[in-house]
Amino acid sequence: MPDLQDHIILVTGATSGIGKVTATELAKMGAQVVLLARNADKAAATQREIRAAAGHDRVDVLLADLADQRQVRQAAAEFNARYPRLDVLVNNAGLIFGAQRQLSADGYELGLATNHLGPFLLTALLFDKLRASEAARVINLASMGYKLAKPDLADMQSARSYSAPRIYSNTKLYNIMFTQELARRLRAHGISNVITNAVHPGVVASNFGASAGGWLARLAQLARPFLLSVEQGAETSIYLASAPEAAASSGGYFAKKRAEPVKHPFNTPEHARQLWELSEQLTGTSFLA
Repeated sequence: MPDLQDHIILVTGATSGIGKVTATELAKMGAQVVLLARNADKAAATQREIRAAAGHDRVDVLLADLADQRQVRQAAAEFNARYPRLDVLVNNAGLIFGAQRQLSADGYELGLATNHLGPFLLTALLFDKLRASEAARVINLASMGYKLAKPDLADMQSARSYSAPRIYSNTKLYNIMFTQELARRLRAHGISNVITNAVHPGVVASNFGASAGGWLARLAQLARPFLLSVEQGAETSIYLASAPEAAASSGGYFAKKRAEPVKHPFNTPEHARQLWELSEQLTGTSFLA
């Protein structure tokens, strides 16, 4: 087990599922873990559980809904004021929404806002703290569901045609492309102390997807006995966050602790650049330009 005694780690979506297991195991390795969560009561309960499991009190909470950019900015400002650096950022939070199209507080389609724009903005706002680390890692939770993506950057908000599973698949492809473009820009700027990788956790038995309704929720229920546990699903995230050998890779897509090729016709350097620039516009931020 790696010794993370001197590490400061932020995990989003850390009050349940893969995020909670990831945060718990990293805290048990000695890391100071910051939980970014939407619900104050759930966050406080999770904080108590992780402190007990880890045997230390260096487990903190920041509150923010990743779909609300004002809250993301506030949480990032609090982090930047309280901590000297950020050694690992685990962009774990992600949701699949219901049959009806919903909008975020900023007026963006809710799946896009939560799964892609929120993590993009958070990473940008915490980037100086990542650079302050001797060896920082950014881990973005993706999914093999990216293979079903049918993205249209001219209609990122899905105003013309909405499907919750398709939005989810699109945003998971965006997560991978963000990872790849971030790695490329880090190299172009000569920044070698920050790496980034994306992860497919496997198909995990959790309540994920229940709110989507219809066939997807029914399929998830039928498949539940054959799915991975959340502990198994968290293994690759924990590996990328902590294993010394994982520092050798940047811009990769990992499943079962192994790098895998990303095969999708939309996944091109030009589309990744366009996605980055659109994300900057929609979040009102810029980094590694």
